[in-house]
Amino acid sequence: MLKKLMLAAAMIFASMTLSFAEVGEDGLHKQPWLRLTFKDLREDLAAANEEGKRMVILFEQRGCIYCSRLHKNVFSDPEVRKFIEDNYFVVQMNLFGDEEVTDFDGEVQTEKNIARRWGVVFTPTFLFLPEEVGTNRTAGTASVQTMPGSFGKWTTLNMLRWIKQKGYEGEEHFQKFHAREFLKQKAASE
Repeated sequence: MLKKLMLAAAMIFASMTLSFAEVGEDGLHKQPWLRLTFKDLREDLAAANEEGKRMVILFEQRGCIYCSRLHKNVFSDPEVRKFIEDNYFVVQMNLFGDEEVTDFDGEVQTEKNIARRWGVVFTPTFLFLPEEVGTNRTAGTASVQTMPGSFGKWTTLNMLRWIKQKGYEGEEHFQKFHAREFLKQKAASE
């Protein structure tokens, strides 16, 4: 009987974990906090500001093992998920996608062409945007920070915190902030 209960509990836990890494028809991982928008970045930024959140663009691609790892190992963590839900307006883009994107300067291009325009060549890549972007700028040039790659929970969470606190405006480099925060987080978990 105990084995059956343990097996049932394991199956429930596995299904809950996997639910945070579902893959859509476009081959990209889906999260409940990803925003479905018309990809007019001016409108998206206005909506993010209305909600008091920071806008971030997340580039992914079909079959990306690093994207999969990010969704399954980092975004599934309750602390990371809650921080994103509370503080970020996330617009997902497909590195090789054909959906149209309207940049801040009014230029309309497909996702794959806009990625090239902004110099995005790796997935996953996060582009963190400021609260205001002029009509003469692109998201690629306006981004306050770009994070290419799949990192673990603490690096990702600390980058999200650093952006929220506008650490990029201060003197402390992200790596110094991360090292200091990680020591606190490690001590708190012991």
